[in-house]
Amino acid sequence: MKRGIFVHGALFLVALLYGGNYVIAKAIMPEYFPAILIVLFRVLFGVLFFWIFSFFFPNERIRSTSDYLQIALCALLGIATNQMLFFKGLSLTSPINASLVMTVTPILVLIASRIVLKEKIKGTKVLGVLLGFSGAILLIYSSFGNLDVSQGDWRGDLMVFANASSYGLYLVMVKPLIEKYRTTTVVKWLFTFGLFMVAPFGLMEWPNFTVSQVPDWSWLNLAYILIGVTILAYFLNAWALNYANPSLVGIYIYLQPILATTISILLFQDILTPEKIASGLLIFLGVYFVSIRK
Repeated sequence: MKRGIFVHGALFLVALLYGGNYVIAKAIMPEYFPAILIVLFRVLFGVLFFWIFSFFFPNERIRSTSDYLQIALCALLGIATNQMLFFKGLSLTSPINASLVMTVTPILVLIASRIVLKEKIKGTKVLGVLLGFSGAILLIYSSFGNLDVSQGDWRGDLMVFANASSYGLYLVMVKPLIEKYRTTTVVKWLFTFGLFMVAPFGLMEWPNFTVSQVPDWSWLNLAYILIGVTILAYFLNAWALNYANPSLVGIYIYLQPILATTISILLFQDILTPEKIASGLLIFLGVYFVSIRK
């Protein structure tokens, strides 16, 4: 019971961190930081942090070449492709478009779990995903109804969709590795492989970056991305996969817009409406149904 509370707490925190990322990352791209360069900063920071962090635990070796190959594939899906497509897509489109497109991720996770892990798709899971999807869409439109989705760029929307597909498959593919090795071991190797994949693209954007033109507040946004959305989010998601199926981890994406809206309400930047309450209930019901084990 206690472990379940910690798992849901970890996933809730991840959703909170990602929920703020749409606006925080968009505010500094591409005017101050090129999108792919931010990804390079993220991956490099992740490599340094997780290798140093791993020294506090007994050394654990990867046991086979096939496991290294699977880690490399997960790094391609969950580190390189996922991050580059999301940040580049977000730099081209609007936060509302990006959040709308990301709602397909739990559905893709459910399908990938069935195909790759041979998980039985239970009616409660399907119901939960559909409830969460309905709640997320209702919330996004009720919160951002005054925004024009045409402000987004179709190329950015397509990149975010490809990112959602990549991330959904990553959650499924990394599950066996998380069950086999310590979370720290898996994550440090994911970022290590990911660094070699991201570096060539990130370095190409270095000439477009001028440190002197970056305002002080932008560095705080970057710190949030590096510490919150990179270190904490990746580690907590990977740890939660030890005890939860990918479908449960995936459906927490639906909490991202509701948490972002809650923060806006607390800061008096938004108001509470019946539509927001209804959407929140739908999302929490969705999480509940997906979390049912029997």
